[in-house]
Amino acid sequence: MTTQPKKVLVSIVTIGDELLIGQTIDTNSAWMAQQLNAMGIWVHRRIAIGDVREAIIDALEKEGAVSDIILITGGLGPTADDITKPVLCEYFGGTLVRDEVTYNMVMEFFESRNLPRLQRNVDQSLVPDVATVLHNIRGTAPGMWFEKDGKIYVSMPGVPHEMKGIMQDHVMPRLQTFFDTPAVVHQTLLTSGMGESFIAERLTDFEANLPSGIKLAYLPSYGLLKLRLTAFGQDGQSTAAALSVYFQQLKDLLPDISVYDEDVSLAEVLGRLLTAKHKTMGTAESCTGGYIAHSITQIPGSSAWYKGSVVSYANEIKTNLLGVKQTTLQANGAVSEAVVREMAMGALQQLKTDYIIAVSGIMGPDGGTPEKPVGTVWIAAGSAEKLVTVKFQLRFGRMNNIQMTATYAMNELRKLIV
Repeated sequence: MTTQPKKVLVSIVTIGDELLIGQTIDTNSAWMAQQLNAMGIWVHRRIAIGDVREAIIDALEKEGAVSDIILITGGLGPTADDITKPVLCEYFGGTLVRDEVTYNMVMEFFESRNLPRLQRNVDQSLVPDVATVLHNIRGTAPGMWFEKDGKIYVSMPGVPHEMKGIMQDHVMPRLQTFFDTPAVVHQTLLTSGMGESFIAERLTDFEANLPSGIKLAYLPSYGLLKLRLTAFGQDGQSTAAALSVYFQQLKDLLPDISVYDEDVSLAEVLGRLLTAKHKTMGTAESCTGGYIAHSITQIPGSSAWYKGSVVSYANEIKTNLLGVKQTTLQANGAVSEAVVREMAMGALQQLKTDYIIAVSGIMGPDGGTPEKPVGTVWIAAGSAEKLVTVKFQLRFGRMNNIQMTATYAMNELRKLIV
């Protein structure tokens, strides 16, 4: 690896009492970190603070001391608890003035919707005169760019849709002109079927022999483990070439548990495989209640290969819609190999697909028995010609068990399609 440019550090500061009490989940920080990392800008710290003047000023002071860029979201709305803008004006020594472009955008926003114009909405166009205004075409609160002591501070709305627009339209292009950043290249291997510690044991020598410019990260989730190799270098092409050598070594070491060599969801993996073979699939879900269908239909274009689902949560739906025999249910119970087989075959007939996934289980926290404890899951996956069934015994809470069931079920089908 050649000498790299100086690492550019960012602090992300999210403002809002709702973040601290868990009422709102902070998705902004994760999205910003992904975008910045792709630019070679490293997120040094992420902090959340309340709508308190002293907390905001303290965060600006502390983060400005350790980072080159401080990105701030939240507290720019029209209500009394949104105090970020006046506090920023105070901190940077400015005066609030009306930005005419923002004012006109606010007026047009309310007029086009036949809404009354309240003074608090008009005041959205007030900005510190020491800031560069970053116009927000997705909302009424503009972003603001400040510079102080060689550091950059950017304030943006907390609404994710608006923040993303300002980041993409203004912040990221401006940052690229300010900093000479290293190339950062990632390659990710999806694995399933082996725990993190066991994989780490298999990769001991591989990790020990990685050069200083390449790092391996273990990213576990329910049912999957992502192995991400990251390389830092002077330019993207040579850095990617160097990384690909080690990524191939990584794949060669784990052929038995490798799922896919790209950081995408299992649903997207299925979609790519089915599209390549011009095949379709459907689902018959009991214990997951449509979660697998939800995961699949988040993928743009999934209607080309995914036809639909029968959510047969109750036994009468299994019988009436999927043709599961009453005698099968009585003899084996809903959570059984025999039932998921009949669910799968019935769904193939109803949905007219090439492939199917069927699941039935006990997700918890109640409903288990000594013979079938909570976490017992049966999965059927395949086609009319070949159907495999697998039993899993999961050990987590209800939502995590649902997630793992979906992951395992989609992976079973993937293995058949490959």
